Amino acid sequence: MNRAFLPAVANWITTSFPVIRLVLLILMVVLSLALIVVVLFQPANSDGMGAISGQSSDTFYSKNKGHSLEGVMKRLTIVLSIALFVVSVLFFVTVIVYPVGA
Repeated sequence: MNRAFLPAVANWITTSFPVIRLVLLILMVVLSLALIVVVLFQPANSDGMGAISGQSSDTFYSKNKGHSLEGVMKRLTIVLSIALFVVSVLFFVTVIVYPVGA
């Protein structure tokens, strides 16, 4: 990659990219493992079962699902997946801005 079009940056910035990449990579691994654990601990979703068996799914539990542990796990899954996406994008931006061989 030709670095002629890139503006001159301070030396400490270019020398810190390997450390930044390592931190982002470790953060991606930790976030992905946490996301796997949170998804595995979630109970099975049985929303469609009421239509098949004829049972009504309008119970107190189903109306207040957001305040239960299941709701917290669902929100935690969303937060972890967004954080993993952002960290992954940041990691690949550092690879594009400053390639390993440069």
